[in-house]
Amino acid sequence: MTPASPSVRLRLGTLAFSFALGVFLAPPPSLAQDQTLRFGIGPLQPTPSETKKAFESFFAGLAKKLNREYDLVATTDWAGIAVALANDQVDVAWMGPWGYILANNDSGVTAIATAKYDGKPLYHAIVVCRPGGGVKSWPQDAKGRRVSFADVGSTSGWLIPTAWFRTKGIEPKEYFQYSDGATHAANEIAVASGQADCATDFDRNRTAMIESGRLDRSATEIVWQSDPLPNDAIAVRHGFDPALTQRIQTILLGISEADAKPLLPNHYTGFVAATHTSYKMIEDAGVLVGRIKRK
Repeated sequence: MTPASPSVRLRLGTLAFSFALGVFLAPPPSLAQDQTLRFGIGPLQPTPSETKKAFESFFAGLAKKLNREYDLVATTDWAGIAVALANDQVDVAWMGPWGYILANNDSGVTAIATAKYDGKPLYHAIVVCRPGGGVKSWPQDAKGRRVSFADVGSTSGWLIPTAWFRTKGIEPKEYFQYSDGATHAANEIAVASGQADCATDFDRNRTAMIESGRLDRSATEIVWQSDPLPNDAIAVRHGFDPALTQRIQTILLGISEADAKPLLPNHYTGFVAATHTSYKMIEDAGVLVGRIKRK
């Protein structure tokens, strides 16, 4: 995502069982329905209820393919999903890269797949500012201004910009009128409404907000973009059944772009295999900012 497990607590919810689509049809009859699978997901949409709604078909389909009942929880922040895995409240999670590293460092969580977005397992951290606000050169033009970071469990909203500043010898809390803890959606809205001058986000979120009509494209502008980052991880808790882990990974890797359309939100196109090494650059950033120690 060693610090202590983040203090953020989960707001849990349960998702009603739903039908499966496409690649998830026809589960094998040999697998007994003797254990409910506990799925978890980070705040990929502005609210937990919106996240559940957006990913309902995916998790219902995965459970159907495995011939299992399931529960689904959605967290209000990125650190929360790491807490859930570390506390054995979740078996399988869709989580941000930094949340994965935090959970791996704390409790041995294992990544098995990386989500693809527009065909690539990559995305970018960004910083947005108010158009016409005078921020042309980042971060120099924003010195002393109101800058909002996301919660400390966020890869793009906290870890990566914080690590980038560390390489420049800049302490954001001293350089800006700094705040953190906001959701990515709240950061965009804060800039658009004038409550903040600049804020962190990630490109996928900004695109989704624009396409859904929640954000006018001209309301914020990107002034900084990170190097490519590994996309969200699908991870399993420490001690999870290895055979079931392999089955889940096989199902995920078998989802084609066509299969993904009815199962996943717009732009998500499937998965590629992942290991812990896939997230080494995120781990390196966590070490750089002093939040974890290298194992």
